[in-house]
Formats: sequence, C-alpha cells, structure tokens
Amino acid sequence: MKLIDLHVHSTVSDGTLSPSEVAFYAYSKGLSAIALTDHDAVNGIDECRQKGLELGVLVIPGIEFSADYYGKELHILGYYINHHDSNFTSRLNDLILSRKKRNEQMLQKLADVGCPLTLEDLRDDTSQDSVLTRAHIAKALLKKGYIKERSEAFSRYIGDGKPCFVPKARFTTKECIELIHSVGGVAVLAHPMLYGYSHQDVTQLLRGLKQEGIDGVECLYSTHKKEDTAHLLQVCLNLKLFPTGGSDFHGENKPQLDIGSGYGELAVPFEILEAMGKHLGLPS
Repeated sequence: MKLIDLHVHSTVSDGTLSPSEVAFYAYSKGLSAIALTDHDAVNGIDECRQKGLELGVLVIPGIEFSADYYGKELHILGYYINHHDSNFTSRLNDLILSRKKRNEQMLQKLADVGCPLTLEDLRDDTSQDSVLTRAHIAKALLKKGYIKERSEAFSRYIGDGKPCFVPKARFTTKECIELIHSVGGVAVLAHPMLYGYSHQDVTQLLRGLKQEGIDGVECLYSTHKKEDTAHLLQVCLNLKLFPTGGSDFHGENKPQLDIGSGYGELAVPFEILEAMGKHLGLPS
C-alpha cells in the first residue's frame, strides 16, 4: 500500500529538518507523497518540491494557519495552494510581521523574569527566512540553561496564560478558508480532537465550519484513538467532507513522533490524496 503524510513541518517554521531534508527523510521512509504545511509560511515549498521531484516523492504545497473561531484557536490546513500568488503572500507577510512583534514582546517579558534572550538566540542555526515560534523560544531557553527540559518553557513561561505568554494575531477561520480557496486550495480542519472537544461537540464544530466553507477533516492523526477516527470519518460522510491524514511531524521538536507513522499506529493511504484531487478536479 502506498502511504503518504499530509501534515509535515520544516525549519521554515518549527521543525528541525530543512525542506529538502524533509523530502529526503520521507523518501527514506518509503512515503509516496507528503504535504509541507509550515505554520503561516510557504518559503520552503519550492525547495521541498524540487528535492521530492529528484527522489520521486510527490510534494503537495500546503500551509497550517492558526485561526480564531469565536475566541477558540483552531488550526486550518491548506492544500494545493498557489503559494506564489501576490495577494496570498502579502497576507502572509502581515502575519509574519505580527509574529515578530509578538516575539519581541515575549522576549521582553522573559527578560523581566530573569531569562534574557535575543532574537539571535532564537535563530541559532535557523534560516533568516524562517518563521520564529514559541518552539524556538523554548529551544533557546533550554540552551541557555534557564530550564532543564523543553516542556518547562511552556509550563513555566510561555504556555497559554503563563507570565511571558503573548497571544498571536490570527485570521478568523472563515478568513483562512476563503484565503485558501482564493489560491485554488482546499481547507481542512487539523487534528480535531486536540482542542478538547467531545465527539458531540466536534460534530457541532464541523457543522459550523461546513457553513464557512471547510472542505475536509484531518481524521487520521498521530494522537487520535480508533474511536475518534471512526467518529470523524462518519461525520465526514454525513457532511460530505473529505477525510485527510497526517503525522504533524516536527523532527526533534517532537522526538517520538515519526513522519508517516506518527507514534507507530498511523498509516495514511494514497487514496486519500486521490480523493482530494478529485474534489479539485485534478487529473488522476
């Protein structure tokens, strides 16, 4: 069976492999296709696609947006996007500028509690084009010796509601969906069970997102239980949404989670990608 992974991150956001290394690693794991879905960023897509072309791994241009849904943060994945569209990249630049301001505010708060860091500390060996996230702050705190393990950064300092946390600017879910559609892509709700919803609540959530234009749901995911996947697949059937799947691979930032297989139980068939292509009217 040909396997794929439609949720993968690189050093362009908070992964630890470069875009070309991601493509090579997918090849080494025997995957037929991946989607590069960096957070609010598309800078690595061309590099990843070129390496994938050399290796025979299909690379789908993607993105993962952090979106606001009536005060709740949800993540919206976009697939088959035209990532060179000028309006699209302009909107992304707005997000990147807001992230820079947020990082500066969090660094000031960290300095105020005795953990000074610079933007150069966050970059370390990261490219100048990479989008800096809380994962980079956590890594820098660990390297400087302010914490003993990465998770401590979030539990003590930069996790939601912690002393050095600053909320990030977000598009609404409807804005994300419309932006993805405007560049020819499909919009998918990422990891539905990570938001703390019950099966009943997630069904209601998906009904609401269906009204906003969502196309699909990430049913197969590294931490979803079998009953979660079964429920989400049924909801997709009922609402005429298509299912997708991915690991949410981040390299060493999620060291036990591997590309393609997640924590060992994940297997996303190539047929899922074929169904997505059919939805878009792509040639088979």
